[in-house]
Amino acid sequence: MLKDLNLKHLYYFWVIAESGSIARASDQLDLAPQTLSSQLSAFEARTGALFFRKGRGLRLTPLGDQVRHYASQIFTLAGELDQVLKQPDITQPLDLAVGFAASVHKMIAYHLITPAIADPQPIRLKIVSGRFPNLLKDLKRQTLDIVISDQPLSDDIQDLHSTHLLSSPLSLFAAPELARKLQHNFPASLQQQPLLTNDTETGWFSELTQWLSGHNVSMNVSAEISDSALIKIFAREGMGIFAAPTVIKDEVCRQYLVEEAGEIQSVFVEHFAITRTPDPIHPAIRTILQNAPANKSSKKSDN
Repeated sequence: MLKDLNLKHLYYFWVIAESGSIARASDQLDLAPQTLSSQLSAFEARTGALFFRKGRGLRLTPLGDQVRHYASQIFTLAGELDQVLKQPDITQPLDLAVGFAASVHKMIAYHLITPAIADPQPIRLKIVSGRFPNLLKDLKRQTLDIVISDQPLSDDIQDLHSTHLLSSPLSLFAAPELARKLQHNFPASLQQQPLLTNDTETGWFSELTQWLSGHNVSMNVSAEISDSALIKIFAREGMGIFAAPTVIKDEVCRQYLVEEAGEIQSVFVEHFAITRTPDPIHPAIRTILQNAPANKSSKKSDN
């Protein structure tokens, strides 16, 4: 019976399962590890074993994995309901916490969230940038409301949802003098040139590598820089070539004083919004999704 289910114990179990250890969960919940351990034991006394120990960490049993799946749905919806109940008057700022993968170009990031900023209801923004896996953990813990990335969710992640926002061909940029040299005989001119990148694990980087290989061109990754804005500064100073979506070409050239060496129309950069539910109720998130270029293109094709 539902009345026999201790939701507090279920929530503690869920936080432990998501964080991977009692120590990390106790920090998140601001509870003593001993208290949390006893609460988990009380819950397992009713349900059966939900974890087994592996080294210093905890691993879910098959039953624990099943319970975690249901708990994720319960507390995700509870978080959405909490946002509804706390939604302030339309004249008051609405909190919005956005996580951007470090590999997302800052201009793309700005353009994608601009519709929410321009909405009649004011928002109080919190923006963080980081590694995609870490941002997903924060999204699950509900410290972020939405994550924007240039890579989709992997197939093994079932409790989050991905929405396509933007697709753009890729362009290569460099300091003006170098870019003008590269424009002649492009892409053969890229042979052994230094490439600046912020993430070699993204889909577009893999596609770029394959495209270069298909043209018998080999570039040298001279630096991996996590900050996409810093990459452009390095390139402006003549230290290498970087890739960016063609859709922001004019802004990149104007702001960072670089030039386009060439456009690669067969390699695309994709951007996605990751949310806890397929149909978020947060007004600002809905505005971002509804105004995404991919959504507008889809509506045009339907008409």
